[in-house]
Amino acid sequence: MTELLLLASSALWLGILTSVSPCPLATNIAAITFIGRRLESPRWVFVSGLLYTAGRVLTYTVLGALLVSSVLSAPSSALVLQKYMNQILGPVLILIGMVLLEIITIGSFGAGLAARLQSRAERWGVLGALLLGVVFALSFCPVSAALFFGSLITIAVKAKSGVLLPAVYGIGTGLPVLVFAVLIAVGARSLAKVFDKVAAFERWARRVTGVIFLGIGIYYTLAYVFRVF
Repeated sequence: MTELLLLASSALWLGILTSVSPCPLATNIAAITFIGRRLESPRWVFVSGLLYTAGRVLTYTVLGALLVSSVLSAPSSALVLQKYMNQILGPVLILIGMVLLEIITIGSFGAGLAARLQSRAERWGVLGALLLGVVFALSFCPVSAALFFGSLITIAVKAKSGVLLPAVYGIGTGLPVLVFAVLIAVGARSLAKVFDKVAAFERWARRVTGVIFLGIGIYYTLAYVFRVF
């Protein structure tokens, strides 16, 4: 139970870190703008925030379940992972740490899809928030791709949790929009200042997490690849 809570907390942190990274944060701001149009109805602002978060959770849960089950269902893959997961995990964490610290960069993908479908979501009214959550979840940026495919899926495969951990990750990615939907609904002011604080939080959180990933990755590599310890 303790291990499950630790893994779920890690998945939630990865989701939150994803949500406040520059590219996903930009899509979340677009979602907040979309949701904030219904200022005349605070209740629907909150409902839209819930639907947007639900869209992200649904997307990551389905993706996670498909990826984890496909890996674990193949006997050869399961055998390789069972035998070599710790050796694989070290280099993967090192690469993700380098991405988070911007030592290496990865090209973005999925942004074009988001641009084409965002206008369609606006015609769906409140349900458009659900579609927006799905579309923006699929618009992977370098950091979000590294955190989801590199970290979250690796952890989920090792824990054999293709539904719970991706779902918790999805909740983390939608939390900022849900929080701002609540603030908008209750009439909170100075949202720009809050955005500035979120951006500042993202910078140090990403760097701290990057350093931690590098440290753990180096330890796993030395311990399980080079057998130093």
